[in-house]
Amino acid sequence: MLCKPRFLAPLALLALTASASLAATPTDAQGLWLSADKAAVIRFAPCADLPSALCGRIVWDKDAGTPADACGTVIARLNEFSDDAWRKGWVLDPRTNKRFKGVLRVQGDALLLRGFVGVEVLGETEQMSRVQTLPSGCKNLDPAA
Repeated sequence: MLCKPRFLAPLALLALTASASLAATPTDAQGLWLSADKAAVIRFAPCADLPSALCGRIVWDKDAGTPADACGTVIARLNEFSDDAWRKGWVLDPRTNKRFKGVLRVQGDALLLRGFVGVEVLGETEQMSRVQTLPSGCKNLDPAA
């Protein structure tokens, strides 16, 4: 005969409550994020033309003022937040100017932006870190836009 410990049910309830409180929200991705290679800062904010969607725009580029300058480039437009991630949109690789399907997730102070073709498992993820301020670099660009 198997005995069930009496503390198991309250422990399971506590675990469910804790995981629910850690769930990502649609606004967690908003703000400034430094790219993995530390070459750009992207501001994620509601899209100007569709506030229910999330757009990512390069607001600082280490190559500002050179032919490789990507300041102002919109690199993501994700239209729906579901299952703790922004989905149903696209991400742009500014180096190749190619668009891919995209998913964006926030895990603590890390933003995971995944671009893929076909299905999500066939993609590549860039991990960005949150920053509070912009270095100088992009000219004539309103960082709040």
